[in-house]
Amino acid sequence: MPKLEYELSIYPFHIDAIGHVNNIVYVQWMEIGRVHLLNAIGLPIEQVAKAGIGPALIETSISYKKALYLGDRVTGTIWFSKLGSASAVMSIEFRNQQGEIAAIGTQKGLFINLESKKPTRLTAEQRDRFSPYFIAPDS
Repeated sequence: MPKLEYELSIYPFHIDAIGHVNNIVYVQWMEIGRVHLLNAIGLPIEQVAKAGIGPALIETSISYKKALYLGDRVTGTIWFSKLGSASAVMSIEFRNQQGEIAAIGTQKGLFINLESKKPTRLTAEQRDRFSPYFIAPDS
């Protein structure tokens, strides 16, 4: 099963007082990955919003392994590691140009009904779209 890779750039405004990429930038990079992943499975945010459904994050976890600096090239990799009837867990890795892991993380999200703001179950057709990028943790 494939993982979705995407390239990221480091800009001067990403750098903190210590001289490396600020921790909040990784959360922004996770958002970029989620948008790419939803587009790749044919469920872009604009489309699901028209159906009255929206993705909402309920949990983010990041472990920082190696600092990234201005001039580094970064590759993000994202995939679904858990699928529920109304939720999904995305696993994410960030690597530098040498292929070394800079950070790993997960994000758990729910699909909510935009009117009621309550979790909503995905249809079987919608859930099937996740399968090309689903990799169970023990795989």
